[in-house]
Amino acid sequence: MQVFCLTLFILCASTAFGQTCLERAQEIAPPLTREIRRDFETKLSDARKNAETEASADNLIWLGRRTAYLGHYKQAIQIFTDGAEKFPDDARFLRHRGHRFITLRCFDSAIDDLKRAAKLVKGKPDQIEPDGLPNARNIPTSTLQSNIWYHLGLAYYLKGDFKAALNAYREAMKVSKNADMLVATTHWLYMTLRRLGREKEAKQAVAAIKPDLDVIENGDYYKLIRLYQGKVDAGELLKEATSSANGLSNASVGYGVGNWLFYNRKRAEAENVFRQIVLGNQWASFGYIAAEAELTR
Repeated sequence: MQVFCLTLFILCASTAFGQTCLERAQEIAPPLTREIRRDFETKLSDARKNAETEASADNLIWLGRRTAYLGHYKQAIQIFTDGAEKFPDDARFLRHRGHRFITLRCFDSAIDDLKRAAKLVKGKPDQIEPDGLPNARNIPTSTLQSNIWYHLGLAYYLKGDFKAALNAYREAMKVSKNADMLVATTHWLYMTLRRLGREKEAKQAVAAIKPDLDVIENGDYYKLIRLYQGKVDAGELLKEATSSANGLSNASVGYGVGNWLFYNRKRAEAENVFRQIVLGNQWASFGYIAAEAELTR
């Protein structure tokens, strides 16, 4: 798994041509329980019927999203491509296609899509983005514009273009209006600033995060911010993210801790954490992709 993923990353990240990357990219389906897979397949079937009945923008968006949830990322990209051609002024298709280009390690294509999406929404009111995988309270925690800038920052970050990532995350902060998006964006903003050697600004960014925020689904990022604030021990957090059965079972927390070790000059320890992550089964998670990127660099 580890060698395969590093090879995939090199193939996809080394080319500036999205189609070439897309052709070379391989898909690894997410690990799903039988019950969850059955639920996803039922919802995908419903989404397909809706799109066949009426190929509206909303129906095509949901068809693409439901397709991706089952790990059919290339099919989802094609659906979003068709939607973008039919509805060229609807930034949602570029936003979601950009996300799935990131999943397939086609970072240049993701950046192109997300930059175009940002232009389409410039000066327009933001809109809540409904969750396809609802949280415990069934309350959406992100918006179209926050997701565009957040994923654009991530694509730049994964390429190692930290200056461009910083600009994107600054824009994301402007539209991160609730606790969950604020915590998620601040987490990546902090890491980006640290990779740029701007430690004072990084500390100021996380100092603004209070200990009593009502975070619904980004609890892992909230824990990492407390690490960055010096209120949580890295070893304890890493231990919490590790299960005896599956090794490092939480790629998001694992990558955050590994990155913290890296910019605190504990390179060997950081590399060990990154290698544990890519030996796991969270291939599509941002923490996994980021760990891949670090090992490649």
